[in-house]
Amino acid sequence: MKQRGWEEADFVLVTGDAYVDHPSFGTALIGRLLESRGYRVAVLAQPDWKDPDSFRRFGRPRLGFLIGSGCVDSMVNNYSVFRRRRKRDVYSPGAKAGRRPDRAVIVYAGCARAAYKDVPVIIGGLEASLRRLGHYDYWDDKVRRSILMDSKADLLIYGMGERAVLEIAEALEAGIDAGDIGWIRGTCVRRKDPDIYEDDVVLPPFGEVREDKEAYCRSFAMQYRSNDAVTGQRLLEKYNNNYYVIQNPPQPVLERMELDDLYALPFERRYHPMYEAEGGVPAITEVQFSVTANRGCFGGCAFCAITYHQGREVRSRSTESILGEIRGMTGNPQFKGYVHDIGGPTANFRHPSCQQQLSRGMCRSRDCLFPKPCPMLEADHGEYLDLLMQARSIDGVKKVFIRSGIRYDYLLADKSSGRPFLRALCADHISGILKVAPEHVAQGALSKMHKPGKDVFDRFCAAYQRENARQHKKQYMIPYFISSHPGSTLEDAVELALYLKETGFVPDQVQDFYPTPGTLATCMYYTETDPLTMEPVYVAKTMHEKKLQRALLHFHKKENRSLVSQALREAGREDLKEVLLG
Repeated sequence: MKQRGWEEADFVLVTGDAYVDHPSFGTALIGRLLESRGYRVAVLAQPDWKDPDSFRRFGRPRLGFLIGSGCVDSMVNNYSVFRRRRKRDVYSPGAKAGRRPDRAVIVYAGCARAAYKDVPVIIGGLEASLRRLGHYDYWDDKVRRSILMDSKADLLIYGMGERAVLEIAEALEAGIDAGDIGWIRGTCVRRKDPDIYEDDVVLPPFGEVREDKEAYCRSFAMQYRSNDAVTGQRLLEKYNNNYYVIQNPPQPVLERMELDDLYALPFERRYHPMYEAEGGVPAITEVQFSVTANRGCFGGCAFCAITYHQGREVRSRSTESILGEIRGMTGNPQFKGYVHDIGGPTANFRHPSCQQQLSRGMCRSRDCLFPKPCPMLEADHGEYLDLLMQARSIDGVKKVFIRSGIRYDYLLADKSSGRPFLRALCADHISGILKVAPEHVAQGALSKMHKPGKDVFDRFCAAYQRENARQHKKQYMIPYFISSHPGSTLEDAVELALYLKETGFVPDQVQDFYPTPGTLATCMYYTETDPLTMEPVYVAKTMHEKKLQRALLHFHKKENRSLVSQALREAGREDLKEVLLG
């Protein structure tokens, strides 16, 4: 600030992460975007929340505080699925844990208020977005209020916040009081006795949602079906004393030219040099030489927060924008010729799912890929293939990897370019091992995950093996699975263990289902009901059963023998003991 001659900052951007100036980090995206529009932005990274003066480091911001917890919800970041405090934080210098508080958005908002009572406080990012209305909290094991109520912020930005933050900045610059900014799409506000219009959707009141699981399901289903910029409506959730949290409809997604402009901003693509002495910030490792090619995901996995945060509408950057970013990488002394990824939430989604959704919005009552690909789905890898080919030909590039997830059901649905894409994938874009995520093989579990059936995965495996044989390559596949997902019984876990035994797959990672705010699966976990059908769902809730299901996926490990034996006994399948344990 002294070097630039600033007497004050317009915005102080507060984050629970160490500062990494790379477009994979939301703090950098928002900060660089505001800077490009002429605003003076200071970044307060991992402030000491126990010291009010730490929020006065840059002085009183002229327009407001913009507060987020970082790339991950602070509770997920701080605790494992077994509620044990994590020992590492890859978003902190030297991976040192403990540099952000639990419920960071609430804590930081309180600190900002204590520092400057009259300065607007705007919260956003993943933590605020997924907790924008009443939500089940796994760590408290209860339904918590909207984070807007608990933080007492003036505004909440949900979803990808670039458009909303610029509109808020313009309103504040025009002298409009933060408490009067209530019309901006992609935001939530608190109001007492608001006007309720004919097209508004009044959700069950929070008191009812907190006490009645059926009401919770109804509320979640209303939110889930109103998360589209074309068809989304204003949602109202009532609290005590006639206060409401109002969620305005979502912002339209950024189109290709807007994404190109955003990712062309002058990012340093590294962590701040002040972290060098502590060993840097480990989170940069995987993404430093990766490219975000698209946003949104119409995959619709029940356990994934992308549906609620980024939305199902897919948009991508232009080929030239992506190639330009890669050419810029080649001038970096640390670049060794390897582009780690060209992808996004799902690497091989590059276009909207169909032309119809552009004008009518995403379907409210059906998914694009589940239970099988929609007849309207436009599966096409042609442009992505061309992009990969051009990226491989850039001077200084030795190899271009694809490490984002690939939807193999979408690949199989592409009758024109699916096979050429698989051919290119095996030839040029993996390093001997392809990682895919079938998540389970039992139909009961898969149906609640909104994932394709085992037969689809088997067809893809066969196609992958044939292609590698054709190319005379010995390349392998590592599948990812989730244990204890809603819908998965102990018998389902046994079925999965048998499948692993028969196929010879050894899972690299097994993730026990983690109930995080905002997901369809978390609603099922809490209510034991599918909110979209109101049908009952089996849920493994005890730590005992969770450990049994997880052990079955790693039945080959000696330390799991006792748990596997116990699981088979409880499932009534002791006849399989010799098969799995030898």
